[in-house]
Amino acid sequence: MKKLGLILFTAACLLGLGSLASLAVSPGGDGPVWVINLADTINPGSEQFLIQSLDKAEKDNACLVVIQIDTPGGLADSMRHMVQAIIKSRVPVAVFVAPAGARATSAGAFIVLAGHVSAMAPATHLGAASPVGAGGSDIKGTMAKKAKSDLAALITSLAKRKGVDPELAKEMVTEARSFDAVKAKEAGLVDLLARDVDDLLKALEGRTVATGLGKITISTKGKGLKVHEPGLRDKILSALANPNLAYILLMIGLGGLYFELSHPGTILPGVVGALCLILAFFALSALPVSFAGMALIGLSVVLFIAEIKITSYGLLSVAGAISLLLGSLMLFETGDAGALVGISLTVLIPTVAATIVFFASLAYLAGKAQMTKSITGMEGLVGEKGVVTSPGKVRIMGELWRARGTEGLEPDRVVKVVGHEGLDLQVVPYDSVVFEDKNNSPDKE
Repeated sequence: MKKLGLILFTAACLLGLGSLASLAVSPGGDGPVWVINLADTINPGSEQFLIQSLDKAEKDNACLVVIQIDTPGGLADSMRHMVQAIIKSRVPVAVFVAPAGARATSAGAFIVLAGHVSAMAPATHLGAASPVGAGGSDIKGTMAKKAKSDLAALITSLAKRKGVDPELAKEMVTEARSFDAVKAKEAGLVDLLARDVDDLLKALEGRTVATGLGKITISTKGKGLKVHEPGLRDKILSALANPNLAYILLMIGLGGLYFELSHPGTILPGVVGALCLILAFFALSALPVSFAGMALIGLSVVLFIAEIKITSYGLLSVAGAISLLLGSLMLFETGDAGALVGISLTVLIPTVAATIVFFASLAYLAGKAQMTKSITGMEGLVGEKGVVTSPGKVRIMGELWRARGTEGLEPDRVVKVVGHEGLDLQVVPYDSVVFEDKNNSPDKE
């Protein structure tokens, strides 16, 4: 019995030590304070920049990451990925709405609440997180309810995690409510008010936060400051991730290749078109693209090309225009509440109109060129007048040619070319030609 009691006592002690260890507060890293400037819309490009920056800060053993944010919002999918990266970060993350005059609205409000600690500078504001469609258009019907319900649940969970009144946070989604810095602090939506990063670091000294590694006490005294801003590559990727720009690049690319196919050898339009298509496909790979929309746009190009080869009296061009319009409207998926993305009508309508006019004009010019009489080579000589110089020889446009049909014709007799066989011209006396065009009648000679 004594042995059994000793074993139970030892086990209890071990469990107690384990519990105490789990409640222990760890010191932060020994590296510098990382300041990540996020002054951009929330899109796949800025998402990639933030997630990679957090990974680099962790590898640098940073003692703290400050995300200085100024954003009007952006894509819900990108926001979710950024929120997840912040929550699971092993380095304490402070989300700071700054400088003065900055904002963290729409998707930016979720990122602020996701921080292990959040702060705002004077004259900044937070909120207005109601979901909207492409170009800021309202979402209506069941889709609007679904989107609001989905995002309201997310912001409520973030608020509860921080110990914030979930109803106030929820109103930012359901009522598009906004808070200035002072009201946000009073409501508990942010933890601190600070003038700048230095002021924020002083306020955070010694503060304990819960991270993906456990509870960590922030200590920044004597630590360096490393400012991390988007490089040229990050800025280009962020710009390309805009649905409107991706669509415009796609149209330019298709137009360039179409021009090259209808006018072979021009080279420049084909090169520019190929480059724009590559950039467009890169941007579209990060966006929720509908395969049906892409298929319809591809079909429209095929129909415009067919207009050049087939005499349809414009029917193929009309079908191509309809296909292009429908494909553009369906290009992005909007069925997911977390992927509210599309092309703004102010961009779509002019772009579609310009593309249709461009394609139709090229098809018309190509068709007209095919119908035009050739003016080069042997074909270009058909219909021209010449003079017999000797049997089997005629002079046309200052050049001597072998000709058939001169038998019995005296020198200096005027003839007209009616065809050719190989390199021999077929001619007939000029006065034997039936003139249907008064401009070519003998009277005009």
